[in-house]
Amino acid sequence: MTLSWPELVRTAAEDTTTALEKGADQGWHGNAGDLDWNCRETLSHIALGVVGYAGLLIARPTDRYITLFSSIDSHASAPAALEGIRIAGTLLAGTVRDTPPEARAWHPYGHSDAAGFAAMGVLELVVHGRDIAQALDVEYTPSDELAAPVVERLFPDAPAGHDPAQTLLWCAGRIALPGLPRRTGWRWDGRVR
Repeated sequence: MTLSWPELVRTAAEDTTTALEKGADQGWHGNAGDLDWNCRETLSHIALGVVGYAGLLIARPTDRYITLFSSIDSHASAPAALEGIRIAGTLLAGTVRDTPPEARAWHPYGHSDAAGFAAMGVLELVVHGRDIAQALDVEYTPSDELAAPVVERLFPDAPAGHDPAQTLLWCAGRIALPGLPRRTGWRWDGRVR
């Protein structure tokens, strides 16, 4: 059964936070994966992006980002911070569900629709969730069920013949694939196709 975009966002938030809860008692101040951000900063980045995508769908600007910025309380415990990620995912999922299919909003990687912003949210959740999991020595790889629709929606030039999760991680510059070196520069294409 294929999940709807709102269900994909909710599932991504739940899968990511459930995995990261396994490392809740570890130090969250080391860099997340290969990022220059530590784990706490990366959580705030996820919240900013996911809530921001909901805000873009609500405001529907044509030429700018919205004026609402969200973050995770830097003094919150890891479990409370992860609750914030679940809240962000729920806000985006509900907004995607309630946005008319013809609605469009600005994004620097292409004006997009509800499905595009949902795909961006899933990418932020699972890819940055994996970055954090690496720092916490927690096993986490996004499921193919989450990765496949994101790759299809945001990466029209993605290579074929690989598992969807591995393809998504390659598209996001996280891993190499057989015969394909790790990408050093990347961005998705949010335009409606």
